[in-house]
Amino acid sequence: MTPDPLALEIADRGEHALARLAALRALDPPTTGGRVLSYVYDSGLEELDELATRAARLAHGVNGLDPTVFASVAAIHGGIVDRVRAILGGTSETVYGSVTSGGTESCMLACLAAREVSGREPGGGGAIVAPVTVHAAFRKAAHLLGLRFVGVEVDPATGRVSANELLAAVDDRTVLVVCSAPAYPNGVIDPVAEVAAGLEARHDPRIGLHVDACLGGLVLPFWPQAARAEPGGSQVATRWDLRVPRVTSISADLHKYGFAPKGTSVLLSRGRERHRAAWFATVDWPGYPVVNPTLAGSKPLEPAAAAWTVLEALGDDGQRELVARTARATDRLVEGLSAIEGLRVLDRDPGPLLAVATDDTVDDGRRVPPHLWADACGRRGISVQAQPAHRQERGLLSSSSHLTVTPVTERLVDDILRVAREAADEARGRGAPTPPAAFGDVLAALDSGALSPGDLLALPEDDVHAMVSGVLADAPEDGTGGGMAPLMAAIERLPADVGARLVRAYLAAVME
Repeated sequence: MTPDPLALEIADRGEHALARLAALRALDPPTTGGRVLSYVYDSGLEELDELATRAARLAHGVNGLDPTVFASVAAIHGGIVDRVRAILGGTSETVYGSVTSGGTESCMLACLAAREVSGREPGGGGAIVAPVTVHAAFRKAAHLLGLRFVGVEVDPATGRVSANELLAAVDDRTVLVVCSAPAYPNGVIDPVAEVAAGLEARHDPRIGLHVDACLGGLVLPFWPQAARAEPGGSQVATRWDLRVPRVTSISADLHKYGFAPKGTSVLLSRGRERHRAAWFATVDWPGYPVVNPTLAGSKPLEPAAAAWTVLEALGDDGQRELVARTARATDRLVEGLSAIEGLRVLDRDPGPLLAVATDDTVDDGRRVPPHLWADACGRRGISVQAQPAHRQERGLLSSSSHLTVTPVTERLVDDILRVAREAADEARGRGAPTPPAAFGDVLAALDSGALSPGDLLALPEDDVHAMVSGVLADAPEDGTGGGMAPLMAAIERLPADVGARLVRAYLAAVME
């Protein structure tokens, strides 16, 4: 048989493209091995990754848009929902679920369902009430859905929200209250049971209570001694999932502690009405009937097939063992980081998240700025995530650096702590980082009143681009500066809306 000339040409060009792709990936930090302590969730088991890859290949080409054509879609999505529902305390008679592309989509759909159940129109005054520590996905959902985001301040010393203060923010415009299990910035679990009791006693039953367990949903149920007392007297509430009757929806990501590839998440909703309120359906066009349980229409089955296979392979025993490894690594890291002079571990609940900040109880010359520390860790091959300070009327939430612990971390605890100590020695006593020189004139003009936040927001996009392009080229040649610390220092000095515009332009400049 004569080879197809087009196939030969495609194969040749494809090999060159794959070689370029391999070269590009070589520039990235590794997504396995445990040296990136955010964004990736590594089980440490190559066998599990291989299973996921094989499953994705088997599902290649299947369009998840229509399970009446591809029956595997319904079976795989149904299997994922069954498994996650059982873990999170729901029953098939009362709780229904959708498989989404990730936590942001799950959270957005929960907000959409809440708006629809309440009968509010977009821009009709509906509000989402949540602690300021809730994931930014809910601010995004409010922005896109015509809702208002009401952030309730937290205790600046502990990062914890008061259930009474959260409930006090609920009024007749509220469509959804959100709690985190846990909150990403600091690993604190919000008081779900207390909030649920207050909603049940005093508020309209149509007001939803969503638990954002995108990160914690598949790790906290297996965490050893999850209700044990922590230093400082805090204790995790044992009930935060669907066992709390007033919880109306909950989200959990499979691509986090389900150890599946990106991106698969689940939104579970109590009752068919709320579950289906997030769906879109229409027959008001000349084509096929359109029914979308999620934001996407056409969507790949590969991520869900991989997630389903990983869940089936792990079972409860495998999940429990991987979480046990994560818990052991977390305990060792907390102990080791707490012993580094000039740093402190922020108040947290049992779970795989922790954040470190400057220890303000030591002399200035012995303090370790967390963003300088994070950059110094990065230069030594361990990536931790900088988090800027957050302004509140009741007090500042301090600058911090975030670490997400996974099972593979257990193999690297000694290396991570060695790097953490070396990085602390480098950053100790250097003082708070300063904003990039490219922002210097702008910040000075803001401080003097010569420039207002409104003036900055009115700048043409090309002018903002020029400013952040200067930041990208501003890293010192001696290797002791640059990184994220200068950008974080600028964000901390700017009004939030101005800071948001600048970081948008910064990422756009990186992408362009």
